[in-house]
Amino acid sequence: AMTNAETEKLNKLYEIYEQPMYRIAFSVLKNSSDAEDAVSDAFMNIIRKIGKIGDVNSPKTKSYIVKTIKNSAIDIYRKNKRNYDRLQPMDDSINSIPDTASGFEKNMGENDGLLDILNETDRKIILLRCRDELQWREIAQQMNMTESNVRKRFERARKKLISQRGDAGNE
Repeated sequence: AMTNAETEKLNKLYEIYEQPMYRIAFSVLKNSSDAEDAVSDAFMNIIRKIGKIGDVNSPKTKSYIVKTIKNSAIDIYRKNKRNYDRLQPMDDSINSIPDTASGFEKNMGENDGLLDILNETDRKIILLRCRDELQWREIAQQMNMTESNVRKRFERARKKLISQRGDAGNE
């Protein structure tokens, strides 16, 4: 699981960036539930890289967070587009947000210990979604489950991970 320091850091990142991340995602996706999904996906990526994130307020961290949420939102946008091809054209303002975090991300490791608290199924769902970036439909097929079941389990697992990182502070 995560160290107390990492837990603290994640809570801080959440406090500082969750709203701006939601706004960025919403500007791309124009839909609140998709924007929430994007924030969710982005935070799963951030959790996996938490050990490599320095000062939560630094420009480097900020640009990494922005890049992460942009990527999550754009992934969802593309998936939706493939699925429906009827969404609004992508908001150009998203491209004006600077990307300066490239080198930062390359050397980030996986924080796999955190996932040990999940059962096999939930862990697999999280990894398929966050690491392999599969669509809900694809995960459902692989896991032989319904799409809504997969989403529910993902959401539960995500909450469990987040509360786990909260509990770590009380050890």
